[in-house]
Amino acid sequence: MTFSSIIVAAGSGSRAGGDKQWRILGGKPVLRWSAEALLNAGADELIVVVAPDALDRVADLLSDLPRWRAVAGGDARADSVRAGLAALTCSPAQPVLIHDAARPLLDRAVIDRLLSALETADGALPVLPVADSLRRGEAQVMTDVVERDGLWRAQTPQAFRRSVIEAAYAAWADAEAPADEAVVVQRNGGTVALIQGDPRLMKLTYHEDFAMAEALLPRQTRIGSGYDVHRWGPGGSVWLCGIEVPHDQTLIGHSDADAGLHALTDAILGAIAAGDIGDHFPPTDPKWKGASSDQFLIHAAELVSARGGRIVNVDVTLICERPKVKPHRQAMRDRIAALLDLPLDAVSVKATTTEGLGFTGRGEGLAAQAVATVELPAP
Repeated sequence: MTFSSIIVAAGSGSRAGGDKQWRILGGKPVLRWSAEALLNAGADELIVVVAPDALDRVADLLSDLPRWRAVAGGDARADSVRAGLAALTCSPAQPVLIHDAARPLLDRAVIDRLLSALETADGALPVLPVADSLRRGEAQVMTDVVERDGLWRAQTPQAFRRSVIEAAYAAWADAEAPADEAVVVQRNGGTVALIQGDPRLMKLTYHEDFAMAEALLPRQTRIGSGYDVHRWGPGGSVWLCGIEVPHDQTLIGHSDADAGLHALTDAILGAIAAGDIGDHFPPTDPKWKGASSDQFLIHAAELVSARGGRIVNVDVTLICERPKVKPHRQAMRDRIAALLDLPLDAVSVKATTTEGLGFTGRGEGLAAQAVATVELPAP
């Protein structure tokens, strides 16, 4: 069944710290989650209702998506819904789904249930049963028990034929603020079916709700590997895993030649399929001459964060005959943990030799390999 859709996103979101529809959740703004869900489910058109001063902002946010346009909303939610309805181009018989931007985790199954319910009802409302016992109270003292029988927690989107919701709003007394569109239709004599909602379709109301929503996002685990080699040359110390280690030689490279951090940077970049360290910091660019490799690693970690992901753990192995790594291993772990904002038990640094074999065994250079585990939002 084809349908049109409206996302109401004109509120201030003050209880969540303001502008919650623009805050990042799982690597993308809250508003974009709902827009993608509705369009991917087959919405013929999507009207996004935002504050008048946010029209340019939403244009930048959704510019790559099809079949949508933005309109300015009003001070009250009902005013924003009316503005969205007025912007529709669909027929009067077309189903319209009206959704709050503050409920980003919209699943296709909820949309299908709403559209099916409109075959026999004037409207459809996703709900969840009330599981907790309820109390009334005054001045922090309980005064009564509220029976749960017949009580439901209402969610969005709510679905109606365009003609039904427009007629209901036309009949609504403007002096009264409706709780939602289901109330407007029911008050006008329409039947509103209750369909199964989704616990993940929670409303982001308070700051702590964002942490819960992040935990609800489906995740995928990725593993990346990295390998780096630098040759030995004259010097008095060497940088390894972010720590300067006294030595009678140094590693030669365009930057500080920290093979440990270079391998780890490549491992993280590999986990998110973002190329390699040379793509981001070309050795031909004089800007990176002698640069600290700390910034390379931080850049890779920031790319993970920008995609809504997190680094789970990292493991670095240094391959060399000298210098001895063990006396400095704890400092290396501490440094990497600080750079990546990881707990210490998520950072491993090891060292091994090649028993005198190969270029590392002959003391010609040092090699490093690394593995990184990353969690990203599932596509």
